[in-house]
Amino acid sequence: MTSSHKDTFGHRPLTSLIGIISLFLGLPVQAAAHPPQKSELSAYILLDRTGSMQNQWAEALSSVNAYAKGLSEKDPHDPKDKAINADVTLAAFDSQGSLNFDLIRRNQPSSQWKIVTDKDVTPRGSTPLYDAIGSLVQLAEDDHPEKAILVIMTDGEENASRQWSAEGTKRALERIKAKGWEVVFLGADFARFDDAEALGMDQTKTMGVKRESLEGTMKDLAKKSRQYLSAPPAAPAPITFDAEDRAKAKEEEIKPKS
Repeated sequence: MTSSHKDTFGHRPLTSLIGIISLFLGLPVQAAAHPPQKSELSAYILLDRTGSMQNQWAEALSSVNAYAKGLSEKDPHDPKDKAINADVTLAAFDSQGSLNFDLIRRNQPSSQWKIVTDKDVTPRGSTPLYDAIGSLVQLAEDDHPEKAILVIMTDGEENASRQWSAEGTKRALERIKAKGWEVVFLGADFARFDDAEALGMDQTKTMGVKRESLEGTMKDLAKKSRQYLSAPPAAPAPITFDAEDRAKAKEEEIKPKS
């Protein structure tokens, strides 16, 4: 009786016979496809690309790259630290009459991070902060990650949003924080957080960072992100900034400028 299965020859799968024949003839055997490993953490970086960022643009890009790559590394001096399987989305925003929300990297594995340069994105335009945050929240929610962190880096205040109000953006952030996701604001050579406070952000989750401290701060944030992921439910590790973080970021030095 002949089997109706098209991938068999007798009782042996045809694919197995092809493998045996390939080995006999010295031909390469294609490995079986494996589904990609699901990310443990999804990180979303919202980068202000407005014109005023020009003075610290090189440092801002270096810090974004340091954070993204740092998620899949570990601190060699901390035996409790470990690398994690994370994917990273980078969105840059500005306004030239309306919101420009550009996805520079989308769900890229941290271990395969492609360095972001001036060829990918450059400063321009004004600051539709609420519109950009609302768009980022929607993007993250569409992905349905179990664990996520949103990192918002800006050097200025809201001045151009047309789609999202402060109250609407605040509700969106409250919704994702209720999922256990983390949200932090970093001021790039900027330490005024009236907008962040209007959105319900706690002061422990906002920090001004001097330009030359951006890369180090983002490396430290990558470690905090790894700790947030690996912490047991009984002892969660929310991402906050303490006095030591603020000293390293040189926050006090930029407060008079803001």
